[in-house]
Amino acid sequence: MKRVYPDKEYCIGCHLCEVACITAHSKSKDAIIAFREEQGKDGLTACKKVFEKGDICVAISCRHCDEPSCVAACISGGLHKDPETGRTVYDREKCVGCWSCLMACPYGAIKRHPTENKIVKCDLCEGREGGPACVAACPNQALKYEER
Repeated sequence: MKRVYPDKEYCIGCHLCEVACITAHSKSKDAIIAFREEQGKDGLTACKKVFEKGDICVAISCRHCDEPSCVAACISGGLHKDPETGRTVYDREKCVGCWSCLMACPYGAIKRHPTENKIVKCDLCEGREGGPACVAACPNQALKYEER
């Protein structure tokens, strides 16, 4: 299964992956409108987060693990592993906001929604032609969408 892999050697901390993620999941599909007006509404927030420490940066998102600890920790069935695609799928309607998945994720890739008692996680831009928006937007190719 293809996954997004970060490369901290090439990440410059520009946060364009976050903007691309917000835009790809927005209603308008316009970066300015999505970032300024739609962000935080209807669950719209970046699935990806750029972490910086000194001059080292890395973009983190769901790794869609083979045996995800978040799925094992989910008490409501809001997370499950799709046997056909290999993706770790989030069902927003089933999520009860217990944060068990957030604590179980070894990568810190799941985060709280800023205004709702729900989580936010990467869906690999399911249905988007050309793969995840974050990978396409990265100017330094610090994000790779590939099988390893």
